[in-house]
Amino acid sequence: MPLPFPTSERRLLHRRAIDVQIYARDDGLYEVEAGLTDVKTRDLPLASGLRLAGDPIHAMQLVLTVDADLQIHAARSTTSWSPYAGVCDQHGDAYARLVGLNLMKGFRLGVKERLSGVKGCTHLTELCQILPTAVIQAFAGLVLDVREGSADGQPPFQLDRCHALRRDGDVVRNHYPRWYRSADVAARPAAVVAMPASSS
Repeated sequence: MPLPFPTSERRLLHRRAIDVQIYARDDGLYEVEAGLTDVKTRDLPLASGLRLAGDPIHAMQLVLTVDADLQIHAARSTTSWSPYAGVCDQHGDAYARLVGLNLMKGFRLGVKERLSGVKGCTHLTELCQILPTAVIQAFAGLVLDVREGSADGQPPFQLDRCHALRRDGDVVRNHYPRWYRSADVAARPAAVVAMPASSS
């Protein structure tokens, strides 16, 4: 459904563009290129000088190398445009701290711990937040089985991650019947498995 037409005359002030591209490499790894660009439609006086309309305020890129398990093996960033040239890009190899994180397991918390505040760049750190779902989209049906689930009997990764793909919903009942569970089953508390007493 398209968005409704605006009810008042309006003018564009600012455009933020985010672009994410994922590549399969010949060595079996994957490269994730994510870019963020901010552009104003008017000249903007910055502390560092006048930025002309149409010239980016920010143009930044983050590049990750990941494996099929979504583990990050390498990470780097570049800054082409920023409000404070020669300063904004002087965070060194801060984004190399992403190495060792997994995009599917605690990634956003890991980013916060390693790169929040003055540890990194606000915009590059924000850009990190969209990477898990972007990579999952690239891997769906290629690396991740979106129909049958994992070899160890886990359901397809996308189930129970949004309202349309609730395990007790119509989409799952119609398209993933193996993994459907009725609302009364879904509402039952999970069984508590007794853990053996620690021997340490």
